[in-house]
Amino acid sequence: MYKMDHEKCESILKGFKLNWMNLRDADSGKILWQSTDDFSIPEIEHKAHVPRKILKCKSVSREINFSSKEQLENFWLEQEVFLRDQSIEIHTGSPMSSGFILSSLNLNY
Repeated sequence: MYKMDHEKCESILKGFKLNWMNLRDADSGKILWQSTDDFSIPEIEHKAHVPRKILKCKSVSREINFSSKEQLENFWLEQEVFLRDQSIEIHTGSPMSSGFILSSLNLNY
């Protein structure tokens, strides 16, 4: 496991920002929801209220754009998606250095 000192962690966290995020109908590419809120603060639970019409999509893509003032090494993203208080997805991304993440969620119900 990668280890670093507390000061370095604090410096990285202070310089990390989620610039924007959106959800699209993966088939048409149409943006159904977007936000420029900074969801990167780890101490609080972040909620996004998305339009009901997203439930009619067969597949939804999620784009996340972020920036960092510090160089990121062994960076990964952990996220859990809830629908009506039920966890429907847990994603742990592998280490990366890109400032852009695209993932899709297939809705089979």
